[in-house]
Amino acid sequence: MLSRLMSGSSRSLEREYSCTVRLLDDSEYTCTIQRDAKGQYLFDLLCHHLNLLEKDYFGIRFVDPDKQRHWLEFTKSVVKQLRSQPPFTMCFRVKFYPADPAALKEEITRYLVFLQIKRDLYHGRLLCKTSDAALLAAYILQAEIGDYDPGKHPEGYSSKFQFFPKHSEKLEKKIAEIHKTELSGQTPATSELNFLRKAQTLETYGVDPHPCKDVSGNAAFLAFTPFGFVVLQGNKRVHFIKWNEVTKLKFEGKTFYLYEKKIILTYFAPTPEACKHLWKCGIENQAFYKLEKSSQVRTVSSSNLFFKGSRFRYSGRVAKEVMESSAKIKREPPEIHRAGMVPSRSCPSITHGPRLSSVPRTRRRAVHISIMEGLESLRDSAHSTPVRSSSHGDTFLPHVRSSRADSSERVAVIADEAYSPADSVLPTPVAEHSLELMLLSRQINGATCSIEEEKESEASTPTAVEVEALGGELRALCQGHSRPEEEQVNKFVLSVLRLLLVTMGLLFVLLLLLIVLTESDLDIAFFRDIRQTPEFEQFHYQYFCPLRRWFACKIRSVVSLLIDT
Repeated sequence: MLSRLMSGSSRSLEREYSCTVRLLDDSEYTCTIQRDAKGQYLFDLLCHHLNLLEKDYFGIRFVDPDKQRHWLEFTKSVVKQLRSQPPFTMCFRVKFYPADPAALKEEITRYLVFLQIKRDLYHGRLLCKTSDAALLAAYILQAEIGDYDPGKHPEGYSSKFQFFPKHSEKLEKKIAEIHKTELSGQTPATSELNFLRKAQTLETYGVDPHPCKDVSGNAAFLAFTPFGFVVLQGNKRVHFIKWNEVTKLKFEGKTFYLYEKKIILTYFAPTPEACKHLWKCGIENQAFYKLEKSSQVRTVSSSNLFFKGSRFRYSGRVAKEVMESSAKIKREPPEIHRAGMVPSRSCPSITHGPRLSSVPRTRRRAVHISIMEGLESLRDSAHSTPVRSSSHGDTFLPHVRSSRADSSERVAVIADEAYSPADSVLPTPVAEHSLELMLLSRQINGATCSIEEEKESEASTPTAVEVEALGGELRALCQGHSRPEEEQVNKFVLSVLRLLLVTMGLLFVLLLLLIVLTESDLDIAFFRDIRQTPEFEQFHYQYFCPLRRWFACKIRSVVSLLIDT
């Protein structure tokens, strides 16, 4: 029996699992790992496949069975982290955006960061104004199709490619004009470098948004950038706190707290799992960008005085160490296989979306509002906490900011339209029912969907009755999803009850100890030393003995009354 158990255990450990990792150019890398393989092993395999040395900026993202996104922890088993049935599917993404992407040592690293920022631009995570958007899209065109050639590029050629969630004909013409007149002669590497330099100056550079609500119930997006913690609401950045001003990050259930020197910011995540993911991302980003050495990294706990919470420790190198290590790289530049932008469905490097010109004008005005045109200004969102914004240098933030009476309190306008990253809210890959819910929510809110999403949901398009029913459920979920005031009251009541229970437990323990000291005959050195102190003798004869006689008298009187009756 023992031999059978040992053989079964060894077979379980030797079992291999298939893993598929989606890369930044939408190609896939497939490998097999053993059951006890750590995340670092899979990540090293992937970096070797990509010929990548400056790998500390990147990570592997996956989605658990509950549709919550996570970053793969390199010190833990891959199989235990995923908790899903093989084959496993993950994504290779930029985890820590370089503070200066143009200063990266190798071209292969800059190219991968370029692909990530291009994805951010398309999915609405990198939001900017019209002029900046046109220039960024022109850089992408120049990098992937080269110089303008009248024979190859007919009128309206830029409209065949999708750079943003939504397009307008005016923006497409502006992109083509810049590509024709200003970028001729630039190599792909030069265009990508200029793209990175421009993207770095935007307010939403490096933003991986976490959807939350503030204490007033207003929607907000929280994010961690190379320069600090940011909060985006509407078309404005309402908070920016530098990393050296962040003193503590904490979460309890669905509530996330950020402690600054003068204020405490409180936000509510959709679920406790999302809040924990937000907290862990904050811990990792603060350690990566703030610390001088990885030896300074400490384990962080979310526990309070009486109850144990989650514990987490960042396990990688910090930004300063990564830059020092990159400076020592000496090798022949690796060959880069760029995926050219081809206006066809087979192209893996670009996602094609709807063009406004193919939509009726009335519907275009109602639904397909250009993300870069911003046809209406959004009202400022009321925020319960004081609006605070700090600049981290004119080099990175050359934007016009609204002036206030207090110069230290400013709101940075990030774009002409509200920040609403459609595809970054839900995890990737998206389950079928989650995709339908996302599409339905966009239809209700008057937002558009990409061609890919429409194709994925085409096979299971709900009927009008189903849409109405799902719409009612969605509205009910949205209305009852987060009630900050009720949650605050419930949390306060729970905290009071916990404090009462802890206090009663401590009093009970002290009472037991007092009885043992006064009534027992245990001759232990510890008890004997306490009994011989003058304070204990005084307490025993002046307070405890009279109190014991009073209780004994009351008990005898009650017993006598019961006997008489």
